[in-house]
Amino acid sequence: MVFRGTITDAPDFDASADAEALYNAMKGIGSDKEAILDLVTSRSSAQRQETIAAYKSNFGKDLIEDLKYELTGNFERLIVSLMRTPAYHDAKEIHDAVKGAGTHERCLIEVLASRNNKQMHEMVAAYNDAYGRDMEEDIIMDTSGHFKKMLVVLLQGTRDESGVVDADLVEQDAQDLFAAGEEQWGTDESKFIMILGNRSMTHLHMVFDAYEKIAEVSIEDSIKNELSGDFERLMLAVVHCIRSVPMFFAGRLYKSMKGLGTADNTLIRIMISRSEIDMLDIREFFRLRYEKSLYNMIMDDTSGDYKRTLLHLCGGDDDLAGEFFPEAAQMAYKMWELSAMTKVQLRPTIGPTHNFDPAADAQALRKAMKGFGTDEDAIIDIVAQRSNAQRQEIRQAFKSLLGRDLMKDLKSELSKNLERLIIALMLTPAEFDAKMMRKAMEGAGTDEHALIEILVTRSNEEIQAMNAAYRDAYKKSLEDAIQSDTSGLFCRILVSLVQGAREEGSADMERANTDAQELADACNADSDDMEVKFMSVLCTRSFPHLRKVFQEFVRYTNKDIEQIIKNEMSGDVKNSFYAIVRSVKNQPSYLADRLYKAMKGLGTDDRALIRIMVSRSEIDLFNIRKEFKETHDTSLHEFIQVETMIGDTSGDYRKTLLVLCGGED
Repeated sequence: MVFRGTITDAPDFDASADAEALYNAMKGIGSDKEAILDLVTSRSSAQRQETIAAYKSNFGKDLIEDLKYELTGNFERLIVSLMRTPAYHDAKEIHDAVKGAGTHERCLIEVLASRNNKQMHEMVAAYNDAYGRDMEEDIIMDTSGHFKKMLVVLLQGTRDESGVVDADLVEQDAQDLFAAGEEQWGTDESKFIMILGNRSMTHLHMVFDAYEKIAEVSIEDSIKNELSGDFERLMLAVVHCIRSVPMFFAGRLYKSMKGLGTADNTLIRIMISRSEIDMLDIREFFRLRYEKSLYNMIMDDTSGDYKRTLLHLCGGDDDLAGEFFPEAAQMAYKMWELSAMTKVQLRPTIGPTHNFDPAADAQALRKAMKGFGTDEDAIIDIVAQRSNAQRQEIRQAFKSLLGRDLMKDLKSELSKNLERLIIALMLTPAEFDAKMMRKAMEGAGTDEHALIEILVTRSNEEIQAMNAAYRDAYKKSLEDAIQSDTSGLFCRILVSLVQGAREEGSADMERANTDAQELADACNADSDDMEVKFMSVLCTRSFPHLRKVFQEFVRYTNKDIEQIIKNEMSGDVKNSFYAIVRSVKNQPSYLADRLYKAMKGLGTDDRALIRIMVSRSEIDLFNIRKEFKETHDTSLHEFIQVETMIGDTSGDYRKTLLVLCGGED
């Protein structure tokens, strides 16, 4: 891939003229910040170094010191960082990451996972020159374990860059990685370190493909399953950089700006370090993965001269463009191919408890609820740590032994969100889904997002069971309820999904090409015809088939299906199709985003939080946890702890959610 920056050498460059312009911008009272940012961001790093030398020769002053004196805040940090060479900028970032009481591990991971051999050697030399210290020694003093070992391996800058690939070694490395992780109890971390830290990028691309054929899971999923903590984050970063350095940085930039507050150090570091290398590709991959352009996210998340400088480095707004750059189109095509090849091992957080005795559990629950007061801890420990099938046995035993209705007793003894969560756990999955559909449609307003989420993420069997449970509980068909509460094409989409008749099985390659061509042609029709065609394909084809359709759609249109949906559709129709595409691509990731949106900001959408935590705890909540951590840079466990504190004075609701979560990542 040819990397392309947004900052290049300025034509007709005159270092002395630039030095004088900067001197004039800073003399007297106040400074001309606009002039400073315009000049600095329109010169390459090499030209800035010439300007620094000319400034000292012409005025006998240090330009960087003058800039520090005249400017303030993030704007000062950004401009001053631009004036350093790439090697010295990297060296300062590493020094800042390891100095003092704490270590900024994510900075170490980002820099050392993404730099090539030449950049690594120049950074080490700059560190020694600037601080009179050995970078390797400082990193060793400040880190530990396998994380430290991998950092030291990367720091050597000895990765094979020959481009020569030995097919036999590819197969051997894939087998060795499989034997070191998925095939055995425990993990041989040294084998991961040796192979991922030394082999060439081209070689490792082929190793990853071979590994997926052997393990039937991606190397990323294996790392998530086998490793943990900073070592897991480092190895994932290395894999992401091997797959695509610009894609890796697009993810880092997104994480630096989403949510409350901006990680300005990360934002500044990446915008500077990639502005002359691959910012154009980062921009395009950013647009590919997220719901807006990098330019617009910077616009929304920063302000003032700092914002204007970042936008200069960004170089343009890709939401104004329609198609991918060729490299990004190839990556989009490859992403769908990887999605189609990877067989994700779904992992629950709740399973059947050993030595289960429903009669003993029924007696223990009765004891926890009789007399004055309620032993909530005892209820939580039983209900949240049994499988749903075991809970149904407890319900039956409670009635058989005690002649009482367990659900009525729980409702009488518990309150608020804890009651809602415990009752949700005691219902069968079909009963719970039916109740959630009812709740989404009752009253004055409709929770369209809930309707979409449930119908998109359930299997045919689950939807059919939900239909039966709905009719049994409410004496009305779920389809009729949907038709009474929604309208237009959105209603038709939901009715299509609620049939539980989605095709099953693998992709039909010839038909996938036809479907992709018809979707591409529909993009040129009027909006109503386009949406109807999208419905006929997205609501009926199997997920494996749709992965192939979406891949071929990129080839026909040079666009991603998500971008078409986002830009050409609106409202609930857009949200429905977008949810289907996200689920086809990576359903745990889609549900991780739904959990994040349920908790972020002011107030928690407890109904959504309960719905997802309960319904996925015996299916794929472990996978959702991993996706949550990777996307949002915080664990689901930690996020629940923080976001559910308000309004949960006893902590019992939070405690139950954390039991379902299953652990800290």
